[in-house]
Amino acid sequence: MPANIQLFLTFLRLGLTSFGGPVAHLGFFREEFVTRRRWFSEEQYADKVALCQLIPGPASSQVGLLIGYARAGYLGAMLAWLGFTLPSAVLLGYLGITLSNPENLIPELLLSLLKAIALAVVLQAVIGMAKSFCNSRLHWVLMLTSAVILTLTSTPWMTPLLLVAAGLVTLLGNQESVSLQAKAPKPSIGSVFWLGIFFSGLVLLPVVSTTINPALELISDFYRAGALVFGGGHVVLPLLADSTVHAGLVSPELFISGYGAAQAVPGPLFTFSAFLGGVIDGSVLGATLATLAIFLPAVAILFGVRPIWEAVKIYPAVRLAIAGANAAVVGVLLAALLSMMQQTTASIELLGYVAVAFVLIERFKVPAWILVVAAAIASYDLGSL
Repeated sequence: MPANIQLFLTFLRLGLTSFGGPVAHLGFFREEFVTRRRWFSEEQYADKVALCQLIPGPASSQVGLLIGYARAGYLGAMLAWLGFTLPSAVLLGYLGITLSNPENLIPELLLSLLKAIALAVVLQAVIGMAKSFCNSRLHWVLMLTSAVILTLTSTPWMTPLLLVAAGLVTLLGNQESVSLQAKAPKPSIGSVFWLGIFFSGLVLLPVVSTTINPALELISDFYRAGALVFGGGHVVLPLLADSTVHAGLVSPELFISGYGAAQAVPGPLFTFSAFLGGVIDGSVLGATLATLAIFLPAVAILFGVRPIWEAVKIYPAVRLAIAGANAAVVGVLLAALLSMMQQTTASIELLGYVAVAFVLIERFKVPAWILVVAAAIASYDLGSL
């Protein structure tokens, strides 16, 4: 099978089976590309996660873009994004266009099993990455401190601030062994091009939509929502509500129903934009434009910053800072795991599902997507009895 087709099909399978939100997606990616396929080392994967946590946008989708780019350049990035995004975008766009009520599409048992699998995947990622990146007492302190702070606060900007702080603390603790002097990287043509797109969209789209073409206003709103979000897909909801519900384009009931559907499907939460675009425009074109508009700034900022990241991370001081940031990344995942547990109805039954899923994934190396398929079959079979 050609490598590009294999890449697309792998991400398409992940797009069909990766439930649980952005943090769970990072766990699915780690299992697939670090543990199973060994395309990347733990360090290489953590570098990608750290970069995507430092910039705005949907972190899991951006990590997928970097994985695709590492395998086949920009074509690989496009195939990875398309495969991972297409299933949920198509489903949510269809729901929006038809104004269907997404409630009760999925049996309650399946929702519980999917939550358990997602929790097990994140738990496996936390344990595995802690073994790799918490190699000193300072790293453990940084990891636990980050987890505690993120558990106690929901500020979207806190995650990138903690990663930067962890890097600085690591440097200050090793001033004698590492020189901090390094030449500033020269921006590449590609970096300037992508950063130009990112900032042009923020500046020019509002101007064009208000003075030249009002039809572009909604695209501008979706672009701005995608450009200004730190902390994952859930943070984008207030921005989307401002431009749709408060503007009178979508009813609150339909907005909430669409958000519920977005929680019940796999893949990135940003595809909620396909639902809104379908509701507002009533066409495939509307759903497609809304999806492209919200993802474009994430792509632009990622590939604008990536060359700078690659240039500076070779310096010993930067590598040391990255080691501290990677320890904080484990804390980010741990905090997200605790948050997911809090948001999920805690019961002996659910904890049992989590334990079984974790043992199957960790001990018997059963791929998570097989568990998802088995859960779906079992749920619908039991539901028909």
